Amino acid sequence: MESFPHGRIQLPRNMIENSMFEEEPDVVDLAKEPCLHPLEPDEVEYEPRSSRLLVRGLGEHEMDEDEEDYESSAKLLGMSFMNRSAGLRNNAAGYRQNSDGSCSMPSTRTMVVCAVVLVIAISVIMVIYLLPKCTFTKEGCRRKNRTMELIYPIATNGKIFPWAKIRLPSNVVPLHYELVLQPNLTTTEFAGFVQITVKVIQVTRNIVLHSSRLNITKATLTSAGGRRAKPVEILEYPMHDQIAVVAPDKLSVGQNYTLTIDYSSNLSDTYYGFYRVFYKDEQAQKRWFAATQFEPLAARSAFPCFDEPAFKATFLIKIQRDEQHSTLSNMPKKVTIPVTAGIVQDEFSVSLKMSTYLVAFIVSDLKNVSREMNRTLVSIYAMQQKLDQVEYALDATVKFLEFYQKYFHIDYPLQKLDLVAVPDFQAGAMENWGLITFRETTLFYDDKTSSVMDKKLVTAVIAHELAHQWFGNLVTMEWWNDLWLNEGFATFMEYYAMEKTFPELHTDEEFLKLRFKTMMKDSLNVSHPVSSAVQSSEQIEEMFDTLSYIKGASLLMMLKNYMKNYPFQAGLQDYLYSHSYGSTRSDDLWDSMNMITNGTLDVKKMMKTWILQKGFPLVTVKREGKRLSVQQERFLRSVESENWTSDASSLWHIPLSYTTSNCSSFLCPYAYLLDQKSAVIELQEEVKWVKFNVDMDGYYIVHYAEDGWTILIDLLKREPTALSAKDRAQLINNIFSLMGVGKVSLLKAFQLIDYLEKENHPAPITEALFQLNLIYNLVEKRGMHSLTARVVKRIKTLLQSKIDQQTWTDDGTLSERQFQSTLLTFACSHGLGNCTTTATKLFTEWKHSNGTQSLPTAVMKTVFTIGAKTADGWDFLLDMYASSISEAEKRKILEALASTEDVRKLIWLMQTSLEGDAISTQELPHIITTVSQSLSGHLLAWDFVKENWEKLIWKFHLGSYTIQNIVTMSTFQFSTEAHLHEVKAFFESKSEETSQLRCVKEAIETIELNIQWMMRNLAKLEQLL
Repeated sequence: MESFPHGRIQLPRNMIENSMFEEEPDVVDLAKEPCLHPLEPDEVEYEPRSSRLLVRGLGEHEMDEDEEDYESSAKLLGMSFMNRSAGLRNNAAGYRQNSDGSCSMPSTRTMVVCAVVLVIAISVIMVIYLLPKCTFTKEGCRRKNRTMELIYPIATNGKIFPWAKIRLPSNVVPLHYELVLQPNLTTTEFAGFVQITVKVIQVTRNIVLHSSRLNITKATLTSAGGRRAKPVEILEYPMHDQIAVVAPDKLSVGQNYTLTIDYSSNLSDTYYGFYRVFYKDEQAQKRWFAATQFEPLAARSAFPCFDEPAFKATFLIKIQRDEQHSTLSNMPKKVTIPVTAGIVQDEFSVSLKMSTYLVAFIVSDLKNVSREMNRTLVSIYAMQQKLDQVEYALDATVKFLEFYQKYFHIDYPLQKLDLVAVPDFQAGAMENWGLITFRETTLFYDDKTSSVMDKKLVTAVIAHELAHQWFGNLVTMEWWNDLWLNEGFATFMEYYAMEKTFPELHTDEEFLKLRFKTMMKDSLNVSHPVSSAVQSSEQIEEMFDTLSYIKGASLLMMLKNYMKNYPFQAGLQDYLYSHSYGSTRSDDLWDSMNMITNGTLDVKKMMKTWILQKGFPLVTVKREGKRLSVQQERFLRSVESENWTSDASSLWHIPLSYTTSNCSSFLCPYAYLLDQKSAVIELQEEVKWVKFNVDMDGYYIVHYAEDGWTILIDLLKREPTALSAKDRAQLINNIFSLMGVGKVSLLKAFQLIDYLEKENHPAPITEALFQLNLIYNLVEKRGMHSLTARVVKRIKTLLQSKIDQQTWTDDGTLSERQFQSTLLTFACSHGLGNCTTTATKLFTEWKHSNGTQSLPTAVMKTVFTIGAKTADGWDFLLDMYASSISEAEKRKILEALASTEDVRKLIWLMQTSLEGDAISTQELPHIITTVSQSLSGHLLAWDFVKENWEKLIWKFHLGSYTIQNIVTMSTFQFSTEAHLHEVKAFFESKSEETSQLRCVKEAIETIELNIQWMMRNLAKLEQLL
């Protein structure tokens, strides 16, 4: 690896060095252009003026048979426009210019002609107005069976493109694809040939499908049973990634046709589509690798296709390759035949019916280990030198496959299941049917270097992707607005399967933390419903967020707990059986659940209140004797006014759960469905306290009015174990959330966490550290060192005894070791006790052994982070990063390198990762996130994002989860008006699509909330500490 160039890194020009903590930077780069706000995609489909043509009176899908050819219509419109233009010129000629430059009055003849023309025009308008059944509107007179005027775009060859919508028409559907590809990994070019068997549903001459950056050289169409292929015209409209195949004759309804297309293209240099990356083998030689990532919209960049989830078909895939490579695809390899000297063709079995985004193929020279499980061959593919790190993944895959088949009562339908570690991969993994692709860190586990968190990560990702083989692959959402049916289900099953299969991992605590973080996002005004209307590619990409994944999973868990396990499982089984190999909407799931509840619970009515409106409820509880008054409203972190108010129109059907001081384990928790704004619950007896949302199983937070919080605070101080660890963590989360909107005082929140001295469970302590760290980060980034020291002192008072109990070994349960890592990381970060001394000693011994001495995995990252604080230590870690073959170790080293206070090293790290040679570009988002968290790095990270924005959105795609994360993480700690204006100005200076990204709006709203929090609470915090 190229060594770090000491002294040669130039600081970014926009970095604020001497005044980085001032309220107002000296210079604010304001945008020159205002932000544009387009209509919602459901209201209108916008086309650039240069690429559209107005054609009046056309039907929604096709022109009527008695209409003229659309090209002729265009010519007529063009002539009409020219005639109008000529008329204007002629009218202008009616005025004569005198020699002195002044204009004389027009002649009498000219005025008479103009008057006659005016009378005729008025007469025509009156006749049109008085026609029967015609309304004189801007739309004109509508004919029967005609829609409002449509805007038909212009194809690349200047002709009218016969389809104006982003989504494809349904008049032709695909049945089968035969795809032949020949990629050249050296030149990055590939040639393709596809035969698509389609069925005609409605009479048409046009077959509209997707194609993106493909050079189409030949296209023919053959009818079923026809012997002669007829050439067809291809019209291209790149803005929608669409092509139209114009047949020579009308296509008959019910008839099958075969569309054959020859084309060529280049392997992508992004992480999208059919792309090429490299890795280094055991001899450090560069080797090329081609893989696919088609979800959501990239299959069209590898072959012409109907690239929407609902257009399912079967696939026969053939790949021509060099003899030294091997190939993989969704189905087992059927035969290999020679093509030319050194080139062979692999043919795979015909696939099951599936969506285009699940098609996958890989060209590489990977090795594998395999195991047979119930007639399914499970294989893990990886580079030869890393193959010994896949054994745990193979074991976990077999266990999850067995669990899911039993739980769903549906066998995994393919003969093989391949899990492939891709050396350079943007996503964590991708669920391609039968060929799941992974980032190496999510598939490799090494006993010597992998921590408990590493093990949880590998286990969780495998569980998630295997769940997709049923939810997403077997049954697929119809359109991307219901992405949660795929991702929410897979996330829910991921944690449920781990709880049942690997209980020692305690992954329910990880799910709890993710729910807390998701609710922070969902409480923003910019949040969106789980099921949201989407059209554009950016909108579709943005659906891949924590709301689709974690909120979707949380709602399913809440429903399961309310319905109970068996009815919920039966509902899922009915859903999968009824819609196998098909596409669904959310209502299809609720209908299956209602089949099971059989009228005892209207699941559809209940769950629509959760998926069709954004946000979540705040339930306020007042206790008066045996009466519990409960009231719901939307919980919204608002910057509108000092006095917090909720959206009065929001109403959820909330399955409340609660426990009391007198509750026996046999009866608890109690349940109550709150389907109105307010209600009264009658208790059977007087109680000392009541706690709602037991174990945080519901997706809502709770405010205990009047003395409710005081009673619970006293309970925690006296008898904390009277409530479960999840309940204690939830109380901490809820009171700090309510403090943020002014419902509870800062003092009250700090009074609640005083009990932590008696706390021994990781979940509440971890949540308390998270909430306090949010406060610490805000005041630290303002340069308020005295106040940050007092925040740390307060935490130290609460947790010092726990920190002192921690050892620097891998002893204890998995949960205890993870807790150990959390506490020691905090202690070393703030120089508490002898943490830094011990970590430095361990790092020195490891360095002197040239990295061969084992370190406890639980504290390895902490040791590396302390070691990276010195120049020698940082350089040594960089060398170890280059030579290590353990992905878990490399990840920890990279985080340590990105935690240095040396700004030149931080800039070099980000720039080197962007270039992608010494450090893979897949690591760049993680590096930016790590850099942005430190005092020395948070301004650097933002400057880097600004200066490299175009490169970032080219590599990772606008709207993608990676871009969402980069935008929010590089700005979330800003809390000044100057930074607010700077962030706004930067994104407003970019494209309209960029400024309207939800993550951009989220970043701006978060900064506004940070500013508000500091204004409201800073003085109180200083007084309190």
